[in-house]
Amino acid sequence: MPQSNNLQAKLEALLFVYGEPVKLKTLSEKLEVSQNETEAALMNLRSELQDENRGLAVFSNDDKYSLVTKPELSKIVQKVVKEEFDSELTAASLETLAIISYMGPCSRAEIDYIRGVNSSFILRNLSIRGLVDRKQDPNRSNAFIYNVSFDFLKHMGVLSVDSLPEHAKYRELVKSFLKKENEVSQA
Repeated sequence: MPQSNNLQAKLEALLFVYGEPVKLKTLSEKLEVSQNETEAALMNLRSELQDENRGLAVFSNDDKYSLVTKPELSKIVQKVVKEEFDSELTAASLETLAIISYMGPCSRAEIDYIRGVNSSFILRNLSIRGLVDRKQDPNRSNAFIYNVSFDFLKHMGVLSVDSLPEHAKYRELVKSFLKKENEVSQA
């Protein structure tokens, strides 16, 4: 595979994993290439995705880029989203809520790591439903952290997350798991 296609594939993967707009500088740093190379690869990826048989597009605003569904496919996407919001919470949504409840505040990357899959759609769904709050990560300007909302606590009938069943026990289990995984990955 030529380097430019490999770079495009890496960009596509990064944009997918981030699930939200990412600065050109951040993409360049992650890929360890110049911003000019990154921008050229983004333009090539954007061009390739314009094919009518593709469902995604690269959008940009200022110096941020995002992988999104094509606007002309909005009706089918809206149908799926509406069905999702009209239905009961899925097992994946409940799993994500449990992670945030016992671990929060936490980043999407941490949630994705624990779940083993991209959680962008579920987090957006939970946020729109008012069950989770998203705010800027004080340690990283290009990331967000998630916590359960007051509506979630009211719905659960608890005064705080500490009142959830065995909260301290499970919070410590998650922390120790993540610490061990971090130690293994650094070794």
